[in-house]
Amino acid sequence: MSDDFSLRSCDLDKLNSMTKYPSIPTYHTLGDKGVLLEETVIFDGEVILTEKVDGTNSRIILLPDGNFVLGSREELLFAKGDLIGNPALGIVNSLKDVADSLPPSQDYITVVYLELYGGKITSASKQYTAEQRVGWRLFDIAVLTEIETLFAKSTKQLSAWRDNGEQLFLDEAQLNQTAKDYRLELTPRLAKVPVLPTSIKETHEFLLEILPKTNVALDAGAKGRAEGIVARTISRSAIAKLRFEDYERHAKRRN
Repeated sequence: MSDDFSLRSCDLDKLNSMTKYPSIPTYHTLGDKGVLLEETVIFDGEVILTEKVDGTNSRIILLPDGNFVLGSREELLFAKGDLIGNPALGIVNSLKDVADSLPPSQDYITVVYLELYGGKITSASKQYTAEQRVGWRLFDIAVLTEIETLFAKSTKQLSAWRDNGEQLFLDEAQLNQTAKDYRLELTPRLAKVPVLPTSIKETHEFLLEILPKTNVALDAGAKGRAEGIVARTISRSAIAKLRFEDYERHAKRRN
């Protein structure tokens, strides 16, 4: 496929759709007006807890023809060799050199998902920096192998394929090894636990205990509040997010 694939002739709308990051469900189901429900995502086996960084979801798409494309969560912003890129959220400016340093993909498409944070990227940036510094952390990698089959689908079919969890993500061991190979820092690994608490109150207390402040502050003046945790199984068969904001809002509504 590497001999056949060409960025210049591929359908960019389809490339965008197949490489978007899927939404991560909340651990406790969100009900009306922000109230949490007791229903949770089910984890079968040991759970890895990582810090969820409050920034902007960014993609480095490594292609079989040696090119790369940079994207935000929703759109493609820049391709290798472009003279002008979309400046949205500072992604191109921050990650172009990173993408240039990564090895080319082989007979498949590799999608490197990074959280770009700090600077003026989100309203939470002050939690990570007082000097408008910018940082990034690797949080996931997907490998798309059946390229011809994927490009034969419509964008609507690709969206359904993605939302149905059909993207192939690296497991924890593969992700750790690739992070070393790429010389990229992962989102902080906080703990491995056999089970998560199930009640809303106990889960909130657990969050406060395990993540009292962010581990990715970029300078001493950062305010230090963390956004929350991403929980996943080692195989990544189950994944969920636990945000302080959701549990605080629930408690406020209940009171």
